[in-house]
Amino acid sequence: MNENYTLALLVQYNGSSFYGFQKQLSTRTIQGALENALSKFANSDVNIITCGRTDTGVHATHQVVSFTTSAKRPLYAWIRGVNALLPKDIAIRDAVFVDVEFNARFSAVSRTYHYYLLVDPIRSAIMQDRVGWYYHPLDIELMNDAGKYLVGVQDFSSFRASDCQANSPIRDLSHFAIATRGNLIRFEFTANAFLYHMVRNMVGGLLYVGNGKISVAEFTNLIKSCKRTLAPPTFMPDGLYLVDVKYKVPLFEHDVSAWLV
Repeated sequence: MNENYTLALLVQYNGSSFYGFQKQLSTRTIQGALENALSKFANSDVNIITCGRTDTGVHATHQVVSFTTSAKRPLYAWIRGVNALLPKDIAIRDAVFVDVEFNARFSAVSRTYHYYLLVDPIRSAIMQDRVGWYYHPLDIELMNDAGKYLVGVQDFSSFRASDCQANSPIRDLSHFAIATRGNLIRFEFTANAFLYHMVRNMVGGLLYVGNGKISVAEFTNLIKSCKRTLAPPTFMPDGLYLVDVKYKVPLFEHDVSAWLV
């Protein structure tokens, strides 16, 4: 009788040409490509659990997945062997053996997303699909002031997609910051978990503050209203990256502060 093992993988991908993470029958997805490659390498069906399902066009430097298998392979083989079977826009960066009780989703204690925004009157061809784009100057100080009101345990219904399936809109957002480098802005968000389209909706709201369409006070009232219908539109997915997932016991070394673009 074969013994089962549980592994966690650190996965990186460019989501530009994928229809999101979750496996679908007739479209190209991250999960579909990963499970196909892992199953071929293991010579048996592999079903993965992910720490979070990213949307169409969203990228990841630090996606974590876990799975159980009876296939005996050294860790380096799970990295190099599966990478040889994956498309070029997905790569396994690291692998560790974990306890059988480990679950990439439910064992996670926090997730961090960064959103990169290019502020330029003319769009960039080089950064196409890698960053969001806005063509008017933005007031960084006002956006930073507004974003501070997102921090804490509260109802994020104003930034929740209408088809979000989460049981509760309550989330604990523990970190918000804005960093700049030239004409690039990086929005940083860390929470215990995120609602569907939550980060893109928060970025959309902050841009309305930055361009003067709403005030900081109106932004705080928007949060308190818990009404998605009062909020600005969902912003484009291109600049969104899942950059870190924390567990009680660290799994992988990772530099969250590094600029990606």
